[in-house]
Amino acid sequence: MKPYNKNEVDPYTRTRIILMNGTEYEAVWFTQQFQRHIQDNELRRALALSRRVEQQQQKVIAALKPADETVLEHTIGYEQLAVDLTAGMAANEPDPMVKAALDFALLEDFDHLYRYSDLLEQESGVRAEQLVGHYTEIMPGRPTIAEHRHPTDNVRFFIDNKTAHPLTKLHTAIITAAEQQTMNYYMNICATYPTDVGRRLYQEIGLIEEQHVTQYGSLMDPRATMLECLLMHEYTECYLYYSCYMDETDPFVKQVWEEHFEQEVAHLHAAADLLKKYEKKDWQQVIPEGKFPELLKLHENIAYVRGVLQSQAHLTSRLENYIAENQLPGNAPFYMFQQALNTPPEQVPTHFVIQDYIKAHGQDYRWQTAEEPIPALRDRTQDDITVGREGAARAYMQ
Repeated sequence: MKPYNKNEVDPYTRTRIILMNGTEYEAVWFTQQFQRHIQDNELRRALALSRRVEQQQQKVIAALKPADETVLEHTIGYEQLAVDLTAGMAANEPDPMVKAALDFALLEDFDHLYRYSDLLEQESGVRAEQLVGHYTEIMPGRPTIAEHRHPTDNVRFFIDNKTAHPLTKLHTAIITAAEQQTMNYYMNICATYPTDVGRRLYQEIGLIEEQHVTQYGSLMDPRATMLECLLMHEYTECYLYYSCYMDETDPFVKQVWEEHFEQEVAHLHAAADLLKKYEKKDWQQVIPEGKFPELLKLHENIAYVRGVLQSQAHLTSRLENYIAENQLPGNAPFYMFQQALNTPPEQVPTHFVIQDYIKAHGQDYRWQTAEEPIPALRDRTQDDITVGREGAARAYMQ
């Protein structure tokens, strides 16, 4: 397999590769879980057959990453994908509840991109705006320290597959798989990263990615049968590979997307046959229209992200609801969790990495097209950690 040149690759070719690697991981993981809960070996063999192809596809995609692209450089691609994928889907999402979930986590991944970018410039002198192609701004979002919520505050209401718009079902499936891959990547990298500050940074942000997987996974309809889910998985893969094919600028990578799309169409037909055989259901009961809605495109979303940042930076969540942090009662689990996890705040890794950079350079590293929308986050000589957690910050000061 021919890897891309990290110095010449289009940023969205890199992010498409990361997206489809995570999609294939999800496909393999799902059918493994499926086979562990069924007794019919004929069905298990059918799953094993498609799973082997999904594994081969994942290996092809993973090999597109060059060996000279560092872990931290690759991480910038992960976070650019998280920002622009989430923003693009949120802008087109017809379900207000799902859109709210996308907007909420968008600001958190946006902040992760900023903190990893500062570490990258500090450790290697590589400026992340070159890696993201000046398509995605690099500046604070909702500070990561404010993102730590009690686990019970990350579960959302689930959609109804029978009435949900096709885009809504696709979006929940796509973002769950993408965030799951990011979580797993950081969980493994944190133990092998060569510097202590980097290890700690991956540990902390990995915890937030777990919250995102919990949020997005809880949006999916739990009443769907496993065979209905299998069909939806294959449909989602077809949709993504076709979207990637239509949007790809690299001729070699475009061929990969085309080949994988053709393979996934075969998987989709096989899944439809299994649904008919074992549950006596037609595929139209899961995918009523039998066609793709608007295709997914990865592109610049600077104005959209700025708008969400300006209106939602101070939000947190309480149970299924998003709420301004200053509207929480004093005994909210959020404050208990913040007190237990982020005391003292000066030692929180995502705060420390920025303070360390400021100490060395006089100000933080950013790339932005205009003034930061949130006044409290404009001062580049200090890392404000009160936005989104003012009550917790006051409690610590007292």
